[in-house]
Amino acid sequence: MKIVTILGARPQFIKAGSVSREFTKFDKFKEVIVHTGQHYDTNMSDVFFDEMKIPKPDYFLGIGGKSHGAMTGQMIEKIEEVLLSEKPDWVLVYGDTNSTLAGAIAASKLHIKVAHIEAGLRSFNMRMPEEVNRILTDRISSILFCPTQTAVDNLQSEGVDKWNTQIELSGDVMQDGAIFYRGLAKKPSGIVAGNEFILSTIHRAENTDSEERLTGIVESLNEIAEQVEVILPLHPRTKIKLESLPVKLSSKVKLIDPVGYLNMVWLIDNCKLVMTDSGGLQKEAFFFEKPCITLRDETEWVELVEHNFNTLVGANKAAIISTFKGHVFSNNFSIDLYGKGLASNNIANALLNYEK
Repeated sequence: MKIVTILGARPQFIKAGSVSREFTKFDKFKEVIVHTGQHYDTNMSDVFFDEMKIPKPDYFLGIGGKSHGAMTGQMIEKIEEVLLSEKPDWVLVYGDTNSTLAGAIAASKLHIKVAHIEAGLRSFNMRMPEEVNRILTDRISSILFCPTQTAVDNLQSEGVDKWNTQIELSGDVMQDGAIFYRGLAKKPSGIVAGNEFILSTIHRAENTDSEERLTGIVESLNEIAEQVEVILPLHPRTKIKLESLPVKLSSKVKLIDPVGYLNMVWLIDNCKLVMTDSGGLQKEAFFFEKPCITLRDETEWVELVEHNFNTLVGANKAAIISTFKGHVFSNNFSIDLYGKGLASNNIANALLNYEK
């Protein structure tokens, strides 16, 4: 079975690494990896792939730094050329990037089956480009690998039973990766091991592009840092926004440069609490049994909120501080929400047994 995997961003490579490693356990898979270049990362050198135990891409398309329309259109064209040459049985796409949508469209136009990993996720915010990408990709996929029951429920509410597709509750490949990479984690330089700290990240446009929201978050972090160390790996875009903000981050908030994934795994594994507007980090907090305060108004990972591992606070200072000081989070991390690390195996077996 020949599979062309379409990837466009560093986090997608990390997720795909788990599935690629699983494919090598079978003698029936041949995988061809295409990197669109959507998020070109100078850190994605040979060292990155070797360190992360991830196969290097077979194709690099070099398409990035363009508008949504230009980027997606050029990706469709270039991916189509690869598919015509490789003639795969399946095209495998992840998540909700422009690369995801372009891969799904190119494949569907050529009548090649599409498998969508992380299918069924919804924020119900159609202003998010990612929401548009994931909805359209789900609609033209032949098999939908859902990380959670909530994702399955979302698809069923949209009438998936009337689509010519198959749903699989696979579990979440991010948990597979967290288990694998925990043993490879590396402490970032300049961090004192043993100190109790909160890990925070801020990068989402809804927060960084709003002076009011960003101010609320900064003032909250400043107040919290008076009680416990806050470590903030600073996204370059956020750094620029903070420089023009009237309110400044306290010197007690420890700013560090963006870190690699293995450093981030160490930080999550060793912190006491996560405060973030990242989607993926909310889940990773759960994987490493850490409570999470989410600096957003909605989340795709509603099961974490429902089971009280995660609390949505938006960017309101009062809500952030009161949650930090008084909220009692669940500590029953034995509950199975994401597949217990078996998602990649479930995906490989479902592809081998696909009958439509």
